[in-house]
Amino acid sequence: MKFRAIMGALCAAGLMCGVSAVQAAESVEVLHWWTSGGESKAVGVLKDDMTKQGYTWKDFAVAGGAGAAAMTALKTQVISGNAPSAAQIKGPLIQDWASQGVLVPIDAVAGDWKKNLPPEIDKIMHADGHYVAAPFSVHRVNWLYINKAALDKAGGKVPTTWPEFFSLADKMKAAGIQPIAMGGQPWQDLTLWEDVVLSQGADFYKKALVDLDEKTLTSDKMVGVFDTVRKIQGYFDAGRTGRDWNLATAMVINGKAGMQFMGDWAKGEFANAGKKSGSDYVCAAVPGTEKAYTFNVDSFVFFQQKGQKAATPGQLRSRRRSCRRVSRSSSACTRARSRCVWACRWTSSTTARRSRTRMSRPRSSRVAMCPRWHTAWRNRMQQPALSPTWSRSS
Repeated sequence: MKFRAIMGALCAAGLMCGVSAVQAAESVEVLHWWTSGGESKAVGVLKDDMTKQGYTWKDFAVAGGAGAAAMTALKTQVISGNAPSAAQIKGPLIQDWASQGVLVPIDAVAGDWKKNLPPEIDKIMHADGHYVAAPFSVHRVNWLYINKAALDKAGGKVPTTWPEFFSLADKMKAAGIQPIAMGGQPWQDLTLWEDVVLSQGADFYKKALVDLDEKTLTSDKMVGVFDTVRKIQGYFDAGRTGRDWNLATAMVINGKAGMQFMGDWAKGEFANAGKKSGSDYVCAAVPGTEKAYTFNVDSFVFFQQKGQKAATPGQLRSRRRSCRRVSRSSSACTRARSRCVWACRWTSSTTARRSRTRMSRPRSSRVAMCPRWHTAWRNRMQQPALSPTWSRSS
């Protein structure tokens, strides 16, 4: 999936040649939450490559697609003085860990990142004027996956509007097909909700989720967003409680469901199952979002080892590999940027996990945003009220 595409670039990098025997003996512990089928297979490729270069890969995998459990484990390790060599981190948490003085700077291997990275991505990789994180992948989030056989059986077409989507869902239901595969975790609920917000236009998305404009948040259009999400919810199956995203993806892959809302990392699960885009499944923009692009960035930070302020050889090798990947990823970002309207979206791994909106606003506002939006969404789904209420200070 998302990590698999990374591996080809990482393994082709050919960096850190001629390591000494002392360096070669280093054990590099990597904390991550890539544990689904496609992800695990890709991690194995990276592990094998590190081994060939003379390093010992110590896997610290913590299950959970959104990374909440991994972040809990990371805090425990750092507090106990056993920080891993590297850890997968998202969004504002990069800045939070940097402020604790436990990360090593990576300026020496950042190369021309500033030239190649979109400003929105480059900014969050910095702390106190130094690069402290290495972006590994950039994902488009607003995708809809459709089982091709289910689409053909229902006699429908790929939807580009919400009326077309609901028409297709009804046809699938009439054909005995579960219309939507959905996981039962907060971040998945919020990702869907953000998709629907984005379908109302990038300007509306920015005013609501970035600027927190009160008029936009309490508008009739926002009420319509909640109503659309509630209608989509009516096509979920009763067994989704607690379901992880990759299990929902498997339902679409195996023909047990017709559609799934998920970021482009889901493609790896299809590839791992031997499925081909176009013939076995269709990947299309969420209805109403063809010209918009919400993105999610996976990054690694590197922790001080045994009190040393500088990076170890093994950490440098990992980061240099990131440079090569960043260069390739950023070119893809540039191409996408030329044809899409960017609705800036940053993520962290706390209460609502993968679904966070972050741009330039006070830290206190960023921290408070996640539970507030999650509570608002839940309240709207559980109550028949026509107009949700919002508070900047809550």
